[in-house]
Amino acid sequence: MTHPITRRELLRRAAVGGAAVSLPSILAACGGDGIEGQTAAQPGTTTVRKELAAELVIANWPFYIDLSEDEKTRPTIDQFTAETGVRVRYLEEVNDNEEWFGKYQAQLAQGDDIGRDIVVLTDWMAARMIRLGYVQKKDKSAIPNEENLVESLRSPGWDPQREFSLPWQSGMTGIAYNKKLTGGPVTTIEQLLTDPKLKGKVTMLTEMPDTMGVTIAATGGDPENVTPEAFDAAIEMIRQAVESGQIRRFTGNEYVEDMVAGNVWAALAWSGDVISSIQPENPDVEFAVVETGSHLWTDNMLIPLGGDVFTASTFMNFVYDPAIAAQIEAYVYYVAPVEGAKEAIAEIDEAAAESPLIFPPAETLENTFIFDAEAADDPDYKEQFQAVIGV
Repeated sequence: MTHPITRRELLRRAAVGGAAVSLPSILAACGGDGIEGQTAAQPGTTTVRKELAAELVIANWPFYIDLSEDEKTRPTIDQFTAETGVRVRYLEEVNDNEEWFGKYQAQLAQGDDIGRDIVVLTDWMAARMIRLGYVQKKDKSAIPNEENLVESLRSPGWDPQREFSLPWQSGMTGIAYNKKLTGGPVTTIEQLLTDPKLKGKVTMLTEMPDTMGVTIAATGGDPENVTPEAFDAAIEMIRQAVESGQIRRFTGNEYVEDMVAGNVWAALAWSGDVISSIQPENPDVEFAVVETGSHLWTDNMLIPLGGDVFTASTFMNFVYDPAIAAQIEAYVYYVAPVEGAKEAIAEIDEAAAESPLIFPPAETLENTFIFDAEAADDPDYKEQFQAVIGV
């Protein structure tokens, strides 16, 4: 694994060679020239006004966009504001898909505006939001840069034409371990859940597809086609680890602080968090793809009911410029969904372009799976999982 440059080093270099997109090109691409207009409404959408709003509100996960050297501003967001005049309220309020959904479900069910123009949710939750009619269709005419979406992500089964969604980042769920504390690599779920030297020093994720996916694979099941038998075997393994005290707790992104501090020695973790947020603070932490298979997932931008479709779509177009995508990728270190981002990152820092966590080699991808979307939203499976993790 190539050791990443630090965030501060990256952003100093980006300030010299940073990307910019001119306002005229953005507005021309979006069909906007300061004059109000409309596009015909479609099922599942509201009428789209071809006018940028004064403010855009984005709900995203923590550690998921670039920060300035002093970590007080977000360069990509500032660039978008400079180029469009749109103020951005960027909220790091998505720590867990179910938690976020539960907070806003009642309002969405009533068709109310939740005060968010873009929310970033994982595949299975994005599928639920679309199925329930809680999101609006994008204004595709405002997103010509969507042609840069990588081929493998163009047609998910839950949104085959990408009418409602656009990937923000993809990533892998694997094992983060502190090699100084563990005394060596931790690369299997069996080690994580049964090695006595790790007792009480392990965390797993509250996201069922992540935790159950890798455990189903480890117990011989197929996480892409989950059966009750495979689910039962995996949940039993986790239950035993909980009852024995092997697992310290189940978390969202909170494991980052625990790994940095050394409170946790090994954790089920998201690849980008390890590179961008943990290793710069604690270089003893490594990331391993699980030997029996890691989860490959995608978080997607969606426009909830009440959100400003045109302004949200304009932002989507902005971040799908390869140079802008590279600026984000080189900070968050997740799997890039934008073609051309690798070449653009190389102009910022060659080491980032060579990162196997941003651009995984074929052999790594061959050892990953995409979790069964129906199983991820199965109420019986979810009830069993919640009963075991106690969250």
